[in-house]
Amino acid sequence: MTQRETKLAEFIAASGWGSADRKVIAGDASNRRYLRLTRSSGATAILMDAPPEKGEDVQPFLDIARHLTAQGLAAPDILSADTDAGFLLIEDLGDDLFARVLDHLPSAEKRLYTAATDVLLHLHDAPLPEGVPTYSVGLMADLAALACDWYASGLGAEDTDGRQRLHDAMAGALALLDGLDEVLILRDYHAENLLWLPDRPGLRKVGLLDFQDAMRGHRAYDLVSLLQDARRDVSRDTEILMITHYVDHWGGNPASFDTAYHVLGTQRNLRILGVFARLCLRDGKAHYLDLIPRVWGYLIRDLDHAALGPLRAIVHEILPPPTETVLQRLKSKCATRST
Repeated sequence: MTQRETKLAEFIAASGWGSADRKVIAGDASNRRYLRLTRSSGATAILMDAPPEKGEDVQPFLDIARHLTAQGLAAPDILSADTDAGFLLIEDLGDDLFARVLDHLPSAEKRLYTAATDVLLHLHDAPLPEGVPTYSVGLMADLAALACDWYASGLGAEDTDGRQRLHDAMAGALALLDGLDEVLILRDYHAENLLWLPDRPGLRKVGLLDFQDAMRGHRAYDLVSLLQDARRDVSRDTEILMITHYVDHWGGNPASFDTAYHVLGTQRNLRILGVFARLCLRDGKAHYLDLIPRVWGYLIRDLDHAALGPLRAIVHEILPPPTETVLQRLKSKCATRST
């Protein structure tokens, strides 16, 4: 047994779950690991194992979970915590992720996405928690440039001047948006981080996960995350309907929101393009490349917006489209880069 496993067992025992069965459940793209603990009575809880030595920190999850719960939303209750060791025991919200529910019941898409959009409307009306950093123009532009750092460079198409031009054009488009720090954004608000809890009342029908990277940002950001989902196709009708639903209930300017939606969609999809390439090239997780064609489709659609003309030209110049040949070239270099 490793030292980490020993600490984990001690934490579980101290939390009163020492006799529970343990089963590893699906993780995510980070260094975190999740286990489901099941007592003989049938009661369950989720253990989050987030090693600090691998750059993980459970404190942001704790802080944001408590904030969301205080706003009447369904974040997991915290049952026990050891922030120094990187262990959390949290409420088990079940397995009914939006993505799984919709695989079996695609006709429920409008109902589930309306509920998720209503959660955002409520969250965006709530006061901001203290100490949450801002998703600034500079940071967003830096992260958009990951598309050059990992996707383009992984294909041997590295272009220092092109990277700088993409960065500057992205920053220029973002700088024109109002409200860049108005609301709390969860940043990974999509169908594999949302759980359908139909027996709960109101907004608590939507269970929330993976929000530890929350920041202050623009109110369109999480709606883009929800509707331009890298992991599943959201119907175009649902996307348009949810944008309209959000704007109608918010009461803001539809044209300004539309511009922000596409600018932020461009930033997000460029970032994801780079992150997925990095997950393959550095971390050996080649399956993320299979999601890139969908992300590319969103990116090209977002770039059609009039506000993104300069950036559109740069993207087409320096980023090769993800053809099967391109993706196979990236896969052939899986786990070959350390930085």
